[in-house]
Amino acid sequence: MKTHRVTVRTRVDSVPSIDPFQYRDGTISPLTSPSPSIEIRSALDRAAGWFLQSGIQVSNGGVARYYHSDVHQNAAVSTEITGYAVSALVFAHARRGDPAPLEAAVRAADFLCDTAWSAEYDTFPFELPRPDGRMLSYFFDLGIIVRGLLRIYDVTRTPKYLDRAKDGARAMARDFPHEGAFHPILELPSKAALPYEPQWSRSPGCYQLKSALAWYELFRVTGEESYLSLYERAVESAMSSEERFLPDPVAFEKTMDRLHAFSYYLEALLPLADHADCATALERGIQRVSGYLRQIRPAFARSDVYAQLLRVRLYAEVLAGIRLQTAEASEEAAAIEAFQVKSADVRVNGGFYFGERNGALTPYVNPVSAAFCSQALEFWRDREAGTFAANPALVI
Repeated sequence: MKTHRVTVRTRVDSVPSIDPFQYRDGTISPLTSPSPSIEIRSALDRAAGWFLQSGIQVSNGGVARYYHSDVHQNAAVSTEITGYAVSALVFAHARRGDPAPLEAAVRAADFLCDTAWSAEYDTFPFELPRPDGRMLSYFFDLGIIVRGLLRIYDVTRTPKYLDRAKDGARAMARDFPHEGAFHPILELPSKAALPYEPQWSRSPGCYQLKSALAWYELFRVTGEESYLSLYERAVESAMSSEERFLPDPVAFEKTMDRLHAFSYYLEALLPLADHADCATALERGIQRVSGYLRQIRPAFARSDVYAQLLRVRLYAEVLAGIRLQTAEASEEAAAIEAFQVKSADVRVNGGFYFGERNGALTPYVNPVSAAFCSQALEFWRDREAGTFAANPALVI
């Protein structure tokens, strides 16, 4: 097995504030709804409207895992998905200056800090409440939550968001490490690791580097070397294991789900894209994801895989000088657009379907799909306009 040693200690630039001018003295402008006469200009506008109006964010600020469009019901509230929603809403606010997404992001962040965090277990549980009553904690989820809290802290400078982000990062470092990798799932309150299974999310893997980005971003905010050391070890582990991750060992069609996870790994390499070995891994990884996606999509395609691939392509072009395959990227952008819902029903309008099987859309309107797809299309539009700026911290 090849051993990788990637040093990132020269990259100490601070995370830029996204848009602090909409938030002053701890208050946010009142929630306002766009006038019906205002033309919806982009997929991002419509996706932001779905987050705000659909009910996917419930009254306590938490965000449901997805909406069942066939039975008209939300799934359970997920701490991970709420973390993603914070990042997505902050991004929408930064791009448009509309205070409504920022207000929703604050409510979601407050839910994470004040309701979701378990002082008893000193960690973030998975779903609240979990339907079967079992309490679990995921390494991956914690990193996504920490990154969301850092995004809202970028804008508001509210100390509790940074403090709770540190709490989550501490739980990641304390509870999950195992033999150079990380347990994916712990049972609470014992914090015993669940037995590994072939399903990607139930075994360690290179995808966990996306979560470890939380340590890198905390280092950039705080300057604390311990966070950087944790991230460097995660990079070594991920790069040593990535070749074994694809394809799925059980069923080839399930490789589509692994493409989603493998793309997390590629996203997590973007801050290091100017390192030769990381640039090589990015180029090779883009080719693998593109190839598998096009093989499997007649039977099963995920909208988030299209979006993740397009985002990585755009970033890799700028940060690593990897030639953009324009025809493939354009095809991916068109595929992403087809997943966005156009409906008179506010519960789904502007959201994105999770995917399609054998040409039929799956009945799940998904916050992660909405976040990734709308951001990918926004970046694609920027690239076509010659205005794309590749800041890895903004990749949801």
